[in-house]
Amino acid sequence: MIDLHTHTTASDGSVAAADLIRLALQNGLEALAITDHDTLEGCDEGAPVAAELGLDLIVGIELSTRLEPHLVELIRPWLGSKRLPSIHLLGYFLAAPPPASFRSWILVHQESRRKRNVELVEKLRGFGFDITLHEVSQLGGKLTGRPHFAEFLLRKGYVQNRQEAFDLYLADTAQAAVERDEPGLAESVGVLRQNFAMPVLAHPVRLPFGDEPDAVRVLLDALCSAGLQGLEVWHSEHSPAQQALYENLAQSHGLETTGGSDFHGSHKPSIALGTGINGNISIPKARLHSMRATASRQPA
Repeated sequence: MIDLHTHTTASDGSVAAADLIRLALQNGLEALAITDHDTLEGCDEGAPVAAELGLDLIVGIELSTRLEPHLVELIRPWLGSKRLPSIHLLGYFLAAPPPASFRSWILVHQESRRKRNVELVEKLRGFGFDITLHEVSQLGGKLTGRPHFAEFLLRKGYVQNRQEAFDLYLADTAQAAVERDEPGLAESVGVLRQNFAMPVLAHPVRLPFGDEPDAVRVLLDALCSAGLQGLEVWHSEHSPAQQALYENLAQSHGLETTGGSDFHGSHKPSIALGTGINGNISIPKARLHSMRATASRQPA
């Protein structure tokens, strides 16, 4: 069993990379991918521990992107009045380590996160909340994210739980929402391919048209032309019917089928490492073998 979607304290998870690797071994995982948001620091921290303990660690990342105008036009018939959220793209470095050019590229997007956080603090202060970015960052790791804001609001008693913090203030459509300056989705697919990574569209259920097969098919057509190589079929938020839908769409587009729990530790306590929510995922290592075979024969 493997888990190809996890987060550490380097972004918005609650478990440090070294402890995540130990937990993976305790849970019987054969391989683990660390896919922190817009940073490789969790992978860098975990690599020597994984090597020492004998865990197959895959270097990964989860990028926050936006649909480019030409992609918006393609799926407009299914959008209606829905606001477009950030689209997440996973990248797996299976054949070569991340080059310096990619590390420089993600630094730009880490800065956009910091700018978003400053604006978010100002918006929350406008609701009468006593909050500073320094206080929130004390709850985070190296890269402060919205889960840390949710934890802060909960500890201060401004909300009853973390989900309420997102629903009322932090989600893309909430009262204090701040839109980040994010790279384009197709652009990011290309950047990952150019830097020796396998691009995989993450948790398609979160797309505003994720249950519309024709809409997802149209988007995948365009992204495959840009270099997409995989689709996250198995995810904690996917129902069995959705898993079947996405597996069919992946196969019809010649994409690798991937999956992971999207583990965040105590920030998402219902999600267990390796097995998701109430054991709803179980991904064999054969999936990773197939991904590595694809990465080895297809030039970036």
